[in-house]
Amino acid sequence: MRIDLHCHSTASDGTDTPAELVRNAAAAGLDVVALTDHDTTRGHGEAVAALPEGLTLVTGAELSCRIDGISMHLLAYLFDPQEPALLAERELVRDDRVPRAKGMIAKLNTLGVPITWEQVERIAAGGSVGRPHIASALVELGVVPTVSDAFTEEWLADGGRAFVEKHETDPFEAIRLVKAAGGVCVFAHPAAAKRGRTVPDSRIAQLAEAGLDGIEVDHMDHDLDARARLRGLAKELGLLVTGSSDYHGSRKTVALGAYTTDPEVYGEITRRATGAFPVPGTGGA
Repeated sequence: MRIDLHCHSTASDGTDTPAELVRNAAAAGLDVVALTDHDTTRGHGEAVAALPEGLTLVTGAELSCRIDGISMHLLAYLFDPQEPALLAERELVRDDRVPRAKGMIAKLNTLGVPITWEQVERIAAGGSVGRPHIASALVELGVVPTVSDAFTEEWLADGGRAFVEKHETDPFEAIRLVKAAGGVCVFAHPAAAKRGRTVPDSRIAQLAEAGLDGIEVDHMDHDLDARARLRGLAKELGLLVTGSSDYHGSRKTVALGAYTTDPEVYGEITRRATGAFPVPGTGGA
């Protein structure tokens, strides 16, 4: 069984529509795929409607959090998307994305980059706007060769010349909200140092005590040493270990199913969840 628990669509900053994502997941030989767009569940309905037979969809979202000034992402799985408190927090984070993006555009303009809001809005195509859309605009303008090259201190990385902070949820509060909505929480790419400062192990231990279920270990931004360290930490703290592609379509080079989750871990995630259930495909639209 091949299970990929971290994927994005055009509902946030991926390039596949939700329908394309599930079809491509089936074509890639996946048995289970999770749709985890940033701070939104807007793509779930389209994904369910197009779900091919033989593929199971795990509904979720990647929540934007911040602890001790460090940005971190929390993968929330199988929660009730209509639970009022979690819904309100997701909307607050999502709504802050537009003024934040406009602030980064203004900074880039002062640096001599002729980027416009209209260009970024076109690239986002109705999805929750984020730094990857601005990075794509920088690629279009020839400022950087790839999206990844935009995430440096020179441009969009945390603390970079064009960086602007946005509203992000305290992860302890995020865990509380997800749990209250019947969901399961996994810390996404916790050792992705090239994205900026990482959360220390002591804080991860505190998050585990607060109800964190797992950490994403097998990920394109983790080298072998980081994966070994994180596996040891997960064992010490009693956390589940997941692996995922963090697929964004053509915006990243990683392929669907490049990293996967053990079926036993997936089974434990589904056992712990009470807010929603995996959706088996019946042929799609």
